[in-house]
Amino acid sequence: MSLSRNRFRTAFVVAIGALASAGSASAQRFSATSPDIHPGRKIAAAQVFNGMGCTGNNISPALEWHGAPVKTKSYAITAYDPDAPTGSGWWHWVVYDIPANVTKLPAGAGDGSKHLLPQGAVQGDTDFGIAGYGGPCPPAGDTPHHYHFTVFALDTDKLDIPASATAAYVGFNLHAHTLAKAEIVALYGR
Repeated sequence: MSLSRNRFRTAFVVAIGALASAGSASAQRFSATSPDIHPGRKIAAAQVFNGMGCTGNNISPALEWHGAPVKTKSYAITAYDPDAPTGSGWWHWVVYDIPANVTKLPAGAGDGSKHLLPQGAVQGDTDFGIAGYGGPCPPAGDTPHHYHFTVFALDTDKLDIPASATAAYVGFNLHAHTLAKAEIVALYGR
């Protein structure tokens, strides 16, 4: 009897370990890449804000993502600086309702006048007070800030968000519908 219990326990532990590994492997498959921003590296002037003392080109980076969960119905993208001296960070870009068949955005898609977002995608207001991409522009002399470019795989076709919603409101809804996230964290200081 004792030998059977030990075999059962061993099989149970192995099965749980296999499930945990499968879940981790699934989550790790969802990834984001960019030719414009790279993990742990300095963000180029092309993506830096043009204003508030910064003289960049304010071009949103090209992004591509792979390996989303099968049940993904749409995507969203945010760019966020948790190091901003505001007490709540700084939202630089919020895009949601990106159709599930889209797996990349070109550079400059964050400029609404260029019409580079896929049909149906919505840009929310950032902490700059406008919809669209606003690049890094930390206070001069600060240590480099961390900019989190996150792609969310969502379980819904569309988020039910009012047009005047804050980025935090959008973030709340993103977290309620997230199946997986892929992230690139790059740096910028001046």
